[in-house]
Amino acid sequence: MRRVACGATFGLLLAVAFLRTASSQSSLTQEVAPGVYWRAAEPDKRIIANSGWVVFRDWVVVVDANFPWGARAILDDLRRTTNKPIRYVFATHYHSDHSFGNSLFVDAGAAVVASEDCLAESREKNPEAWAKSAGEPGMAGARLEHPQIAFRDRLVIDDGSRRLELIKVGPGHTRGDAVAYLTKEKILFTGDLCVNRPGNFMGDQDADPDNWLRALDALALMDVGVVIPGHGALGTKETLRGQRAYLAGIIDGVRSGLKRGATAEQLETQIDLSRHNPWGQDASRNRVSIQAIYAKLSRSAPVGERRESR
Repeated sequence: MRRVACGATFGLLLAVAFLRTASSQSSLTQEVAPGVYWRAAEPDKRIIANSGWVVFRDWVVVVDANFPWGARAILDDLRRTTNKPIRYVFATHYHSDHSFGNSLFVDAGAAVVASEDCLAESREKNPEAWAKSAGEPGMAGARLEHPQIAFRDRLVIDDGSRRLELIKVGPGHTRGDAVAYLTKEKILFTGDLCVNRPGNFMGDQDADPDNWLRALDALALMDVGVVIPGHGALGTKETLRGQRAYLAGIIDGVRSGLKRGATAEQLETQIDLSRHNPWGQDASRNRVSIQAIYAKLSRSAPVGERRESR
């Protein structure tokens, strides 16, 4: 028991040390463990999602390609940390702020990796989204690049020096959600299954709120010291639990409201999410989330409940 307690204490202290080191640095790129980097978003430059990379013995794996202009910034910062070639870029999900920069990494020599469902979603949904954004500043020189390597449940990248597990956990935020987990370093890249700032986008057509909760429960059971979320600051296992509580607060509130025959507009003012910090601290984002979950759950509610809610 004493060895277990000491090990847990050491792991906690290590995680805290990494977080303190990261927070003390002024650069957007922070080394959270030897050879493991997190690049924070730059909202003022429309780089709204976090990204990261892992330096293996002979090559590099990037997590989430961002927008094309974000990919260029990531590549610039990555080259300041290593001159090793980029072998893979992993897409946690298909959304544009995480995947539209794929072609920049392919042109740098990488292959795009994702879950099979993420590949399917990219093919089904991203051509229309790409066409709508093709004329935006920063899109020139980029092209829509779908994942090239797809896995069903899990893909392990292990060169003897590091072990990175890519694990399909969706549907949740999207149908094809997957995470990246460094087993030795106990670092988890979650994509948008978990964010660490107010709100979270819950309106994807294939989002599965209940399985999203189950996915977060499963991730919280893993041996995790540092969480690198899709958006927001670095976190810990408590960040996973906090995201779960916020989402559950919306789901439970909407389900209760549907049984009472409440409208989405009524629930926007009735469901109090302020206790969930930081997720519930933006009233406008809360309203959008409540509307999204209401639309999803009202379609799947029993016929009697759907009638009552009109």
